[in-house]
Amino acid sequence: MITKKHRFSGLITPISYGIDLLVINVFAYLSPINFQNPILFHTYISIAWIIMSLKIGFYKVYRYTKVTNILIKLFTQFFFFFLILYAYIGFFKQPLMSRLALAKYFAFVFVAISILKFLNYIFLMRYRERVKGNIRNVVVIGKNKMTNQLINVFKDRTEYGYEFKRQFCPKNGDFDIKQCLFYIANNNIDEIYCSVSSLQNEELLMFIDFADNNLKTLKFIPDNKYIFSKKLKFEYYDYVPILSLRDIPLHGPINAFIKRSFDVVFSLVIIFGLLIWIAPLLAILIRLESKGPIFFIQKRTGIDNREFQCYKFRSMAVNKAADELQAGKNDMRVTKIGKFIRSTSIDELPQFYNVLFGNMSVVGPRPHMLKHTDEYANKVDKYMLRHFVKPGITGLAQVKGYRGEIETDSDILNRIKFDIFYIENWSFFMDLKIIVQTMLNAISGEEKAY
Repeated sequence: MITKKHRFSGLITPISYGIDLLVINVFAYLSPINFQNPILFHTYISIAWIIMSLKIGFYKVYRYTKVTNILIKLFTQFFFFFLILYAYIGFFKQPLMSRLALAKYFAFVFVAISILKFLNYIFLMRYRERVKGNIRNVVVIGKNKMTNQLINVFKDRTEYGYEFKRQFCPKNGDFDIKQCLFYIANNNIDEIYCSVSSLQNEELLMFIDFADNNLKTLKFIPDNKYIFSKKLKFEYYDYVPILSLRDIPLHGPINAFIKRSFDVVFSLVIIFGLLIWIAPLLAILIRLESKGPIFFIQKRTGIDNREFQCYKFRSMAVNKAADELQAGKNDMRVTKIGKFIRSTSIDELPQFYNVLFGNMSVVGPRPHMLKHTDEYANKVDKYMLRHFVKPGITGLAQVKGYRGEIETDSDILNRIKFDIFYIENWSFFMDLKIIVQTMLNAISGEEKAY
């Protein structure tokens, strides 16, 4: 099975947000600013801080970010924060507010958050350098001046947290791309860095397909002779330019935090508002019609190709083929109550426990049985890309009509096409739209809801 190491670095940004918001509000509470409506002021500065940080990219500090870039972000953020602070006096007509106390408050906040930001930056650097935590194993494809510079960066700048494993030279006569890919697949390599000028187009495509299908991050060391038609992410490691082929929105800590927060709140609403009373009723109906457990628990493939236990209300008679054979039209295994709960998608409601536990999301690519994951990974190009994010109770492919039984090759191909589109173009509003459409489909009924 293809695996990918889980990283906890996604928690750094949300925690930093929380600490900084705590600092600006605690200092405001302790400072003798003399504002007339404390709740209004605290709400105002908190919302303003979040909006500014999103626009400026204040928390977008990566392992290779330079100190000068952090300083620029700090001064930019606090320049606008200063303007917003004093704008509060005019916007909300606060003649009694002390301008001097507001200036002192601004200075204290600036110093405190600057110290915290650099302490966090230094701590992470030392953590990677000395403890060897949050390390990413990398290989470099190609041998030229640029690749040599990059390898030196990996070796010398250990605080970046990259472990250089091996260099492959395509222009050597003994280079075998299949052996190279085999090495990457079997040595826990996280990221592949390809020199564009060292590879032929066919070899580039092979690396792209391999990375997509094996959950590896692929980045390019550019050459001026090549121009790519796709939208690429451009970054610098020290002074070496790097191109990333695919930028997944949900890999950003802020987007991930927003999605996870929504998942927790929405799942709690469904669990306590619906499941708490409908589950006992369904339990009685399911047991009256057929013997067996109330819940059907099945191993499925989740984020980073990790297995998890997926929950559903049992809609079939107990059978040995449940983990291998999808339900088809007029399937004799489906019970009478099962037919109803499947047609209305009520059988999926226990998956909100999966969402609460963190195995799934409300919206995302539908999780497949382990057997199907192994089958389609070898059959469908870029199939494994769908495992870059958590699977969902519903998804873009499902509201576009590709749910339920896979009858033809076009069914799975179109499903993967929509899954990849969702992964690469995620937005919170897209999630809301998919949820609304799912509810409408459940009410009106769907052709393949059997």
